[in-house]
Amino acid sequence: MPTHTLETDGAAVVYDVHGEGGRPLMMIGQPMDASGFSALVAQFPDRTVITYDPRGLGRSTRSDGSTENRPEIQAADVHAVIQAVGGPVDLFASSGGAVTALELVATYPDDVVTLVAHEPPIIDVLPDADAARRARDGFMEAYQAKGWGAGMAAFMQMSSWQGEYTDEYFALPAPDPAQFGMPAEDDGKRDDPLLGTASVAITDYQPKVDALKAAPTRVVIAVGEETGNAFTARTAVHTARLLGQEAVVFPSHHGGFMGGEFGYAGKPEEFGVRLREVLG
Repeated sequence: MPTHTLETDGAAVVYDVHGEGGRPLMMIGQPMDASGFSALVAQFPDRTVITYDPRGLGRSTRSDGSTENRPEIQAADVHAVIQAVGGPVDLFASSGGAVTALELVATYPDDVVTLVAHEPPIIDVLPDADAARRARDGFMEAYQAKGWGAGMAAFMQMSSWQGEYTDEYFALPAPDPAQFGMPAEDDGKRDDPLLGTASVAITDYQPKVDALKAAPTRVVIAVGEETGNAFTARTAVHTARLLGQEAVVFPSHHGGFMGGEFGYAGKPEEFGVRLREVLG
């Protein structure tokens, strides 16, 4: 598996090239790096698959003096990788990576033939956007006050809640980290890319609907069948509606393409079959 380092504006971005064959298929996440795609990459032995680590995460470093994960900056990095590998590409993008991918298609419309954007966590597409932002800010506040275990437990509570964020949700007691298998002790760190303030620009992103509709890219918004009516399922459904579509259902949950190496295993084999069908 050849690994390359690409110097972009303010970053050294590391990307991997797996296999050979067909139009390149790129897979991106946020804040997840390339390591989260190993099980899905294995489902495409007949294609060239590109994975990468976003700037400041995993093996990629940044020298721009910022810790913010901005979709516009990350899209420019992905664009540079696509140019380096000789695009255009098909693109599977997960979570915050799906937000980056929507910005990529809006800004660099010739880079991507088909985009499958899986559960992009965009708050302002929701009818209860103000409440959803309050819920997001709640887990960030728990992290700042009590550390990683408290913050991650609050994140799990927020992300697993079914339906709109109502008074019932906000009346819930702060969850015990132990019930999620998390440590209650505070290690003093406040640099987690998910729980800290670094990724606020991802969830506060405003989709460029007109540019997406005008792009030659076929844009597919995907949702996991097991995500139910939780936050990222709802953001997927409402993002699709903004584009005049219905969200396409994929097997499993928000991390349904992953194997068991990262905890809650998905169904990567079934997910790969569905992705191949949707890509065509």
